[in-house]
Amino acid sequence: MLTLSPSRCTTAVLNGFSQIFLQAHPGCGLLILLAIALHAPGLMIGATVGALVGTFSAVALGYRKSDIAIGLYGYNAALLGLLFVLLLGLSALTLGLIALGSVVTNLLQVRLMAAMRERNWLPGFTLPFVLFGWLALALAGALDLVTPARLDAPLILDGQGLLFAVASGIGQVIFLGQPLAGLLVMVAVWLADRRAAAWMLCGSVSGLALLLAAGGSEQQALAGLAGYNPALAALAVSQVHRSWVAPLLAIIAAVLLRAGFDRLGLPPLTMPFIMACWLVALGRRWKARRREPV
Repeated sequence: MLTLSPSRCTTAVLNGFSQIFLQAHPGCGLLILLAIALHAPGLMIGATVGALVGTFSAVALGYRKSDIAIGLYGYNAALLGLLFVLLLGLSALTLGLIALGSVVTNLLQVRLMAAMRERNWLPGFTLPFVLFGWLALALAGALDLVTPARLDAPLILDGQGLLFAVASGIGQVIFLGQPLAGLLVMVAVWLADRRAAAWMLCGSVSGLALLLAAGGSEQQALAGLAGYNPALAALAVSQVHRSWVAPLLAIIAAVLLRAGFDRLGLPPLTMPFIMACWLVALGRRWKARRREPV
């Protein structure tokens, strides 16, 4: 079995939180954890249990040490921990389900990464979280266990409300609809990568603007629910493409995909972000093939 020193274990867990925003920076992860702790201590406990179990189960299973160190086995588990506590409330049963779910997400995560490296598959991003999140939502709904979620959104569509909505769009990545939480996350990502933080902000602004322009729900817009998928999509694509065109296309795709999920009545979670990144990547591959000599 692989072993990590206590300091490296701490770094790996914090990197798991920063990897929610595609960064490998313990300072970024610490600020994200702080944002959760300040605004929702119960969610912080769930996310921490998820990140810990995800990281240490990867160690126990003998996964690649370099992947564990940069947090690749912590972020899906942390997101799952947030979702489970949001759905079911904080209890011993919930923490047990988080631990079980964290191990299972790792079993999928390791296969997705192997397929990407060995067979050139598209990156999985938060796909393990989305798949098991959908399962949890379906089961919780069927068993009538869902705790009603509260959206901390400003109710007035004015200048301050719009600014709050942009910040909340960033915070909603970690299920926090509070502007101050989003601002702290913004600082965290800026600490790791200023360009990524700028594109993330652009994505949240664009998602909000496009939803309002299309006559969408003002309540969703002000709660930040329109901003988090385009924010993630812009951040992710900007790290691969230096041009501004690809992140912009990812933003538009994420907004359209989110609208499609809403029409179908499906919980989007972060699936629009994943699919938007896939579309941009597939477009790039198609363009590269066209340039190949016959």
